[in-house]
Amino acid sequence: MTLPEIIREVQAELKKTQPSLAVDGKAGPQTWGAIYDRIVGGAGTGALPAPGIQVDDTPVDARSEKNIATLHPRVQPLARSLILRAMERGWNFKITSALRTYAEQDALYAQDRTKPGKRVTNARGGYSNHNFGLAFDVTLFNGSQPVWDSPLYKALAVIGQELGLEWGGNWKSPVDEPHYQLRPAWAAGMKESVMLTELRRRKAAVRDFYA
Repeated sequence: MTLPEIIREVQAELKKTQPSLAVDGKAGPQTWGAIYDRIVGGAGTGALPAPGIQVDDTPVDARSEKNIATLHPRVQPLARSLILRAMERGWNFKITSALRTYAEQDALYAQDRTKPGKRVTNARGGYSNHNFGLAFDVTLFNGSQPVWDSPLYKALAVIGQELGLEWGGNWKSPVDEPHYQLRPAWAAGMKESVMLTELRRRKAAVRDFYA
């Protein structure tokens, strides 16, 4: 049996509980994330990082810090640690988006629909993890120039998932490689729409999202 055949068999087994997983014989970040989730459990669900993974809460660059400050306290050290791990490898990633108000989310949603601009989200206000400070986006830079197409986004995703973050690159529609979020433990295995309904309820009730 060849290695791709072995990987396909593993993917086929994992697909039983993770339907979005591609059975293609390629061990990419989605496959490794699924393997980690099956063996360790809790990846991207508000759980602790994988064994041996240390979280470093040392402040990073000013632009990232401005955005990190808007995140939920549970998410902040993970966001910093992700950027620090990238820096250690010489990758110039910065956090360029974090908390958004419902109005800001609606304005983004309107782009290429009712207003000019590029379509960047399928979520209205209240229907994005960004609206609750649970999500952030990263951008790779070459000097001061943003780089939108690079394999480093997938490489960074391996680190992000080890930290316990959910990666938007694993989504089916839209695939969102710059996106990371920390799903609350109570939402493990829950449909995104159901989780977001509860998050909106908790926001209205001024209740902690991770409690």
